Amino acid sequence: LESSLLTQPWASVRLGESTFLAKVCFRDTGYILLISDLSSVWYESADVEVVGQRSKELNKRLTVHVSSFLNHLYNLMCPLLAGQLGATTTFSCHRSAGGLRLHVKSELSGLPFYWDFHCCPAPLEMVSRHLVRPLVQMNLALQCQVQELISLLLQKDAEIEDYRESGATLSRDRLRTEPFQEDTFQQNFMAK
Repeated sequence: LESSLLTQPWASVRLGESTFLAKVCFRDTGYILLISDLSSVWYESADVEVVGQRSKELNKRLTVHVSSFLNHLYNLMCPLLAGQLGATTTFSCHRSAGGLRLHVKSELSGLPFYWDFHCCPAPLEMVSRHLVRPLVQMNLALQCQVQELISLLLQKDAEIEDYRESGATLSRDRLRTEPFQEDTFQQNFMAK
């Protein structure tokens, strides 16, 4: 499950007054949820046995197969991660020293449906694998992209200067640009 979670994108999720980043992966064998407020990272990994036991505790009037619970949870989480809450579903969270509990209230087959995600602090390796490394890699990729774009701008300026020296003139003066100054650009960017 955790390796499948790596391929899931992070989504911004609003729960009450708090905003989180979250991602989740559901399979027939269970689910794994990773959620962060960028100060802490919590997770829960639940297999079929945990889901079955918790569903009996929270939903005494519902007798459905565990796969139906997992499918229903998946259908409740997808709109949340897409930023579109359903009219009959509510989410709330409660933080404690030991973790974070995400409470879900909805309906299943016309009956009330309740679920609690019992999230504990994520291990350092999990935080590194799912949050830190991807952010650092993306930062490096963006730095390479910026350097490539700067190089292209400098090449275009050299090409334009060559045209000017050859006697070419602009047909529309409004298209005239100043040569790109990398140092000025970097200083302005850092100031912003």
